[in-house]
Formats: sequence, structure tokens, C-alpha cells
Amino acid sequence: MNHPASGNAALAARDLRHVWHPCTQMHDHETIPMLPIVRGEDAWLVDADGRRYLDGISSWWTNLFGHANPRLAAALADQAQRLEHVIFAGFTHTPAIELAEELVRITPPGLDKVFYADNGSAAIEVALKMSFHYWLNQGHGEKTRFIALTGSYHGETLGALSVSDVALYRKTYAPLLLTPFLAPSPDAYEGEPGESAEQTAKRRLDELRALLERHAHETCAVIVEPLVQCAGGMRMYHPTYLAGLRALCDEFAVHFIADEIAVGFGRTGTLFACEQASVSPDFMCLSKGLTGGTLPLSAVLTRERVYQAFYAEYNAGKAFLHSHSYTGNPLACRVALETLAIFRDEPVLARNRALAAHLARRLAPLRDHPHVADVRQTGMIAAVELVADKADRRPYPAAERRGLRVYLHGLRHGALLRPLGNVVYFMPPYVVSTTDIDLLVDTAIAGIEHAVAD
Repeated sequence: MNHPASGNAALAARDLRHVWHPCTQMHDHETIPMLPIVRGEDAWLVDADGRRYLDGISSWWTNLFGHANPRLAAALADQAQRLEHVIFAGFTHTPAIELAEELVRITPPGLDKVFYADNGSAAIEVALKMSFHYWLNQGHGEKTRFIALTGSYHGETLGALSVSDVALYRKTYAPLLLTPFLAPSPDAYEGEPGESAEQTAKRRLDELRALLERHAHETCAVIVEPLVQCAGGMRMYHPTYLAGLRALCDEFAVHFIADEIAVGFGRTGTLFACEQASVSPDFMCLSKGLTGGTLPLSAVLTRERVYQAFYAEYNAGKAFLHSHSYTGNPLACRVALETLAIFRDEPVLARNRALAAHLARRLAPLRDHPHVADVRQTGMIAAVELVADKADRRPYPAAERRGLRVYLHGLRHGALLRPLGNVVYFMPPYVVSTTDIDLLVDTAIAGIEHAVAD
């Protein structure tokens, strides 16, 4: 459909007449511009007026190899000429088979079965239901609870939100939610004075042990975001916690669910964050970067013994009767295969290490800033914690929306930075250059100065 008025203002006006955007107070757009993006080029987005924005957040942490990536676009176009979709109950197709084979090959040992879904929250729902149902099929119907970490975030469907602990998202819907047991996060920022990240992790493991001693008999699984609690403020912790968690789950007969939706596919410096502790979870949830940011797709990987607990004659009533209309979509699976092929064909992780080192060097001077309490980094994720008072780490009141000032400054200067409250973070696509990183950091520093000016 042709519309003669197609600049930013015209498109934004049309959008605001009908579209309700996610995770947004729409009233904000009475004063904050809605930006219509018409195309992408590598790490850049281009709006309808021709302005360019460096995507410093990988468009909600999804984009790995750049916008309009020619390899991913070609794979999508080719698959669209062959098979766009087919019911996945009783039918299958080559992209789904090959993707499952490749995921089993590259993920930690023992994850031999793949269940597809179509977004991260859906993957979490699958893992939670599958864990509960496993124990039910094993004769342990008393196991109905989950353990999550303080500050965790696993999605916004009701099950996923139930095991999340970010009040901004959870509080309103609390009457509808399951109530998990909360274990203290091993977040290094919250460590005791003089305590190393590893010591914090070990102390928190002791507290998790105490919780399991009281509640393991009624607990299905412990669910964590390995190494980085992203939406909770880019909280980072030592791999020792994952190793200890695996041991505790084995000791107390509960499942270990690894939510690698945001941290998987190279974000933390290894292909999967769990690799840094040499552990294999019982369930691994993947999405976001799985298709390089091109199409929605998720997968839950689990163990043969979990699969076998459901494998029976139909009338035994043990089947996992969970489905989505677009489960195993061929288009998404084909693009995911091409995304994984890029990891095989190119030195992605080595290149990321060099980029991450450059980002670390550029951010280091901020450690001395009077309103920066912490600069932290895990691979291609970095975060700067803004505070009103550095001495006691007193945060700015949320109502002041200091991070929003950084966001708006970024847009004015051609950079997409989307702080989480008082946390300014960097999670760029893997195709950025060191010059791009310099632009992101320089813009963020200027934005921070603007944000803390009064």
C-alpha cells in the first residue's frame, strides 16, 4: 500500500493511532519520539528521515550478525520457495531435523532432545511444565514448586513471570502468579565489602543449600540465567555458582534449568554461558540469537531420561501435550541453521574477544566517575551502574528516570542505548567495529554527564 506521507512524523502519527507497543507507557510518546525504522545495514538502523542509529542493544539482544544480513536473508528467501510452514504434530521437515542435530552437537553434553517453541517466554513455559510433569510421571506429584534467584527475569507470560523477581514487571500480576522460593542472587555487585566474586558465589551457594534442605522435597527445579541476570540490571556473577548449583541439584534431586535465552550464542565469551563452569543443565532454553535476530524461534533442550519419562502408550496419560501453532517453523529453523553456519565458518568468538577487550578499555575510565558505582563486563555484555552517591552506592530514585536521559541523548547523537533504570549497558551486534564501539561509549559518556548534571 502506498502512502505519500512516509517520513518519520507521518509514520509515527499513523502508528500511534492504532499500535500498542510492548513494555511501553504509551503516554510517553506525547513527548518522546516514536522512531519508524525503514531498513538496517550491519549494526545500523535507518529511520524514515534517513537518520542512522548504531544499534548498541542488538534490538532487544537478538541481533548477532547485523541487520539485513545477506546470508540469513538468502536462506530465508530460499526456504520460502520450498516450505513456509507445516503442522509439527505428526509431520516434520528437514530444517527442523538438521537444526535439532546441530543444537545437540554444540550444546553441553547430555542434552539430546529438542522441543521447539516460538519465543523465549514460551521456552521457559515449556521447561517449567516439562520439569513438573517429569516428576509427576515419576510418581512425585508433591513436587510443585520452583526456586528462582532474586533479581531474576525469565519472561512475561504467567509461568515465566512467576519465576521472575523484577518488581516492575511482576508486582501488578502477583495475584495471578505461582510463588517460587527465592534464593539470594550471587550478583557480585551485592557482595560483602572486600569479598571477591567467587567468594560471593560460594556464600550464596551455602544459602541455596539451606533452602534446598528445607524444600527440595517439594521443588521441581532451580531456574537461573547463567552468569548474567540481564533484565534485572545486567547483574553478573562468578561461574563457580553454576558448578555448585549443578552439584546441589544432583544431591537434592531437583532439575537445573538454564535460561540461556539472552546469554547464549556467544554473548558471554563462550558459545553458551554454562560452558564457563563446564556444566550441563537438565533443561537449556534458547531463543533471541538463535536466528541471528531475524525471526522468532526458541528451543528447549533436555536429557534422554526426561524424554523417556513421557514415552509410553498413549492411554497411559504421560504425553507432553503442549503445542504452539508455529512450532518448528521451517523458515525460522532454516535461518537458525544459517546462523549456526556463520559460527562455524567465521572466527566469531575470537573476534568477539578482541571487541570485548576494546570495550573494556574504553569503559575503564568510568570507574572513577563520581556517579558510577560499578563498571562490569562479561564478554559482549557491559554495564555501568549510575548512583546518586558513590560512597554508599545510593541509587537515583526510579521516578527521576535518569536512564531515559541517556536514551534520549543517544538518539539525538545516532546511538541506540536503552538503559535499564540506572544501568547503562552495551550489548551490540557482533559485526560492530572498534570505531562503532568508540561511538557508543563516547555517546554514552556524554549522555551520562547529561543525566547526572542536576
